[in-house]
Amino acid sequence: MNDIFILYDDEYHEIRKILSRLKEESNSRLVFLADRNGQAIAIIGDLDELDSTALASLTAGNVAATDSLAKLLGSKGFHSLFHEGEKENMHISPIGNHIILGVIFDEKTSLGLVRLRVKKASSELSAVFDNIEKKKERGELPSSPPPFSEITDDDIEKLFRGR
Repeated sequence: MNDIFILYDDEYHEIRKILSRLKEESNSRLVFLADRNGQAIAIIGDLDELDSTALASLTAGNVAATDSLAKLLGSKGFHSLFHEGEKENMHISPIGNHIILGVIFDEKTSLGLVRLRVKKASSELSAVFDNIEKKKERGELPSSPPPFSEITDDDIEKLFRGR
């Protein structure tokens, strides 16, 4: 669950196309993809005053809590979550072991339509992430340097000296 994956341009653009189509076809306000660590991957739609970091991390926390509830009930997990609000609703779908798809919608659409379109988008997104895994296994993806590898001890010293 704490695996780090890297998205490259081709896959990122494909993901954005899928999310854009989902937003349009489901008549939703906002569609987003996050990892289970709470990092936003892509967001399509109007955030208004929403904090995207909080949205992604709280959604991941919600999925983690629901997974624990499912285990408590003797289930492997739930396929989707639905939260109904006064003005807006939220549909959340885990995709595989690492990704979460979220859709925020209002009375302009129905839960049935959202579920139908999410099912199709989830399948397409799964294929994209499966393709990334296959590329990684075949060694076709460039290896990435460890985080902060370009920062030297000299850079850190300058930072603390204020230069």
